Amino acid sequence: MIRNPETIQEILLRACERRELLILVTPYLRFESSFLRLEGQEIHVLATMGREDATYGLRNAELRMRFPHGVSFLEAATQLRGFGMVEGRRTLRLAVPEALNEEDHRGSYRVERVGRVPVTFSTPRYDLVVGTLADISTTGARIYSTRDFTEEELQPGADMAVTIPLTDSIRINARVRLRHLQGRTFGVEFRPQLEEAVLQPLSRWVFERREEDRERAARRGGEAAAPLEGIRNVSILPRGLVLVSGDPALEASLQDLLGGLQPLRRVPPTAQALKEAFAQNPALVFFHLPSLGLDERRRLKPMAELLQGRVPFVLLGTGVEGGPLLELGTEVKATIAIVFNPARGTFFQRLVQGVLRRTYEGGESPMVPKEPEGA
Repeated sequence: MIRNPETIQEILLRACERRELLILVTPYLRFESSFLRLEGQEIHVLATMGREDATYGLRNAELRMRFPHGVSFLEAATQLRGFGMVEGRRTLRLAVPEALNEEDHRGSYRVERVGRVPVTFSTPRYDLVVGTLADISTTGARIYSTRDFTEEELQPGADMAVTIPLTDSIRINARVRLRHLQGRTFGVEFRPQLEEAVLQPLSRWVFERREEDRERAARRGGEAAAPLEGIRNVSILPRGLVLVSGDPALEASLQDLLGGLQPLRRVPPTAQALKEAFAQNPALVFFHLPSLGLDERRRLKPMAELLQGRVPFVLLGTGVEGGPLLELGTEVKATIAIVFNPARGTFFQRLVQGVLRRTYEGGESPMVPKEPEGA
């Protein structure tokens, strides 16, 4: 854990100078971005999503950032402070973290999906041997040799040299120390640590591969886990989406977007209809709010109280302002409050996926596709 403010500022400044990649993570969504500028107690990062998506996706008390740094990866809590502009590019203004947590100490994460990468290495006796890369991290690699070795040729602790043309832009020529040997496969540690000119792009490459692995796990549904505390303890996992609304056109739009996730049905906005739907064990409830008038609020509150702590529910506004809707969502303890925009269908679909996954599976939140520059 890094808590020294000067050290944190130095790390963030270097990340901005390198335009380092970072991932912004909430319980329900992930966004790819990159550092741009450090200004006082705020960091400008590239806005790879629209203002609306950032407002609903990132205004979350559990917002975190993670990014590569040296041989490890750092993670920290932050807050969305607002929006800005740097060098003509739209930015998000994030609070400088109070602490950075090193979440990959000593480069423990290893990339196994490396493709066919040839490796040339020399034994302590300076014999040149050809092999292939089995996996790699920021601190070492595992190599498969094309031939066997005698006990005298390779011994753990011996110093060697390797050449690993990982990508067109990452070519490793380094001294290594042999750590373990099993048959034709052996593991090496980069000793000394790789030079910055090689380490920085390698660290980013490993970080990107790790995020890709997390995205694969997210698409598979994540690791199975018990429902979160507060959700009903049932023997059968909740299933089905319920829309509390009198608008059949909204139902049709949601069917198009979410019908492939789980079955969706609409019930009228009455307490009795909601109780009957609740008895059928739904996974998620949408409350449609066509206005934020007093009558709508009065109708919503007792129905929301029925679900609080039992089923996650979303306030889904149409034709209303986002700010007051977010405030109402906080008041009634909604999982999410969002103005429905069919043009942002992919974002909304990923958001619903994230809510379901976090609530019932405990898996990694899904990644939101980047918005084209200038959109």
